[in-house]
Amino acid sequence: MTPRIDCFIPYVDERQAKALSRMFDDEPLVGDVIYLSNDEQPEDAPFIPLHKALSTSAVISMAHAAERDYLMLCTTASQITLGYRALERMVGLADATQAVMVYADRTGTPTIDYQEGALRDDFDFGPLVLIRRTALTEFADLKPAEYTFAGFYQMRLFLSRMGSLVHIPECLYDEKELDTRTSGQKQFDYVDPRNRAIQIDMERACTDHLRTLGALVDADKLLTVNTEEGTFPVEASVVIPVRNRERTIADAIRSALSQQTDFAFNVIVVNNHSTDGTHEAISEVGKSAGQQVVELIPECTDLGIGGCWDLAVRHPQCGRYAIQLDSDDLYSHEHVLQTIVDTFRRERCAMLIGSYELCDFALRPLPPGLIDHKEWTAENGMNNALRINGLGAPRCFYTPVIRQIGFPNVSYGEDYAVGLAISRTYRIGRIYESLYLCRRWEGNSDAALSPEKVNRNNTYKDFIRTAELKKRLTT
Repeated sequence: MTPRIDCFIPYVDERQAKALSRMFDDEPLVGDVIYLSNDEQPEDAPFIPLHKALSTSAVISMAHAAERDYLMLCTTASQITLGYRALERMVGLADATQAVMVYADRTGTPTIDYQEGALRDDFDFGPLVLIRRTALTEFADLKPAEYTFAGFYQMRLFLSRMGSLVHIPECLYDEKELDTRTSGQKQFDYVDPRNRAIQIDMERACTDHLRTLGALVDADKLLTVNTEEGTFPVEASVVIPVRNRERTIADAIRSALSQQTDFAFNVIVVNNHSTDGTHEAISEVGKSAGQQVVELIPECTDLGIGGCWDLAVRHPQCGRYAIQLDSDDLYSHEHVLQTIVDTFRRERCAMLIGSYELCDFALRPLPPGLIDHKEWTAENGMNNALRINGLGAPRCFYTPVIRQIGFPNVSYGEDYAVGLAISRTYRIGRIYESLYLCRRWEGNSDAALSPEKVNRNNTYKDFIRTAELKKRLTT
């Protein structure tokens, strides 16, 4: 069998690298094995220097070094075991589909299909990707902008403009993963200040991709709103969707009621048919608050978190601004609502997003601490929003605009969907000081998700991005 693949594998140390390279020794489709090395230089073996990450230069060097039809890029130093005729299957399907890149499932960790809007830089292709050499050569010949950390991301965005990135829904290999953290721990990596340089690189690459597509939003053309328009029963409403949170709901409502403001506000609690003592807890706190606490129990029983929000913002008791508070979280201090409304009035934005601190149930700080989403800038936040997985909290809305857009009736990504839609047309304001205490505890819905649930969530957010990208392409 004629060799058709050149393999590129990470070199951490000799033992690790030889263990990985041995996996390809008896594969007749494999030609050369070339190391990708950070610090150590392999002896008597071809290698490409990485300089901390898979940079643009390293990707171009791979294109120049490859001689066969395909490159197999291994993106991890994890222990990998190929399945029966795995490489033949990948090459065969790449040939059949004329894909520019193919990737497959690994045992116990299925991947998902690539969508046009899968613009997040943490898309999980698995540690083995097969790339068509001619496509990578085209990328190299363009002499693309240099990125220190975003070389692979930049390359696969380019490939997605050229042709298909094909997912093979078959388990073709096994991986012994090095990162065993839960989903709840991994989800904050992109806002960790230690990763800031990486995020800046990724943002630049994504922005260049959107510019090439013709989908870039011009910050100078974003609209502001007239914050004095219309009449409302109160100036602001704190919206709390809740289901079965008898342990935390009273604390959340009290946190809202303790706010000191120069305007009238209320608290709209959407009790989504709780079956524990949530209703009783709401009633008990509401006794002394009177009409300031509004409990809504939906007539329908099919509402997700987005549906609960939609019900609240359309209710006649909703104020000019609708401000988030989750049923197990708290505001950081008693001037949060005043700070938010003052910012709305000053900046005339249609949506406002604050910053929050991670803490445990007893309010002890958790790393990375303050989540301020400083990756958002007034100049490019509306474009970078298509790359990142969330916009921050608390999320606050100018009610007339959010009534026009509406929330999708889902329990994951509903806030992201409306945030993207608003950012396409309207100015979004940011507050970078802590407004919100996000309590991480065993009751959080995203504390430790199964791979299947992670994939379901990611598929939905990629769908949202795809729909939003198409709207931006036609606007």
